Amino acid sequence: MLYKVAADVIVLIHFLWIIFLLFGAIWGVRSRTVKIIHLAGLFFAILIHVSGWYCPLTYLEFWLRSRHNPSTAYTGSFIIYYVERLVYLEISRTGVLLATIGLVIFNFWLYLRNK
Repeated sequence: MLYKVAADVIVLIHFLWIIFLLFGAIWGVRSRTVKIIHLAGLFFAILIHVSGWYCPLTYLEFWLRSRHNPSTAYTGSFIIYYVERLVYLEISRTGVLLATIGLVIFNFWLYLRNK
């Protein structure tokens, strides 16, 4: 049971991280520290997509779920798995990469606009 709860907490943290990457520029224009963390997170998101890696939180959640019950674990990307379950669409890795690049461009635009 502890592994299941820990995996669920990791999913929540992962979700909050994604929300921060989506909207962090709003907070980042007011705080230099947040801006640095936000831009580093966006850079890391591009890096993991270009290199074909998965987020370390995905690996941690998978490990925790497999420790609780191996049949509840899944393979692949956290984003693809959960987004697919939410909207019933299959999103390709290319689609996720393009969305991430768009997000980076949008956030850089926000930061440059508020200089």
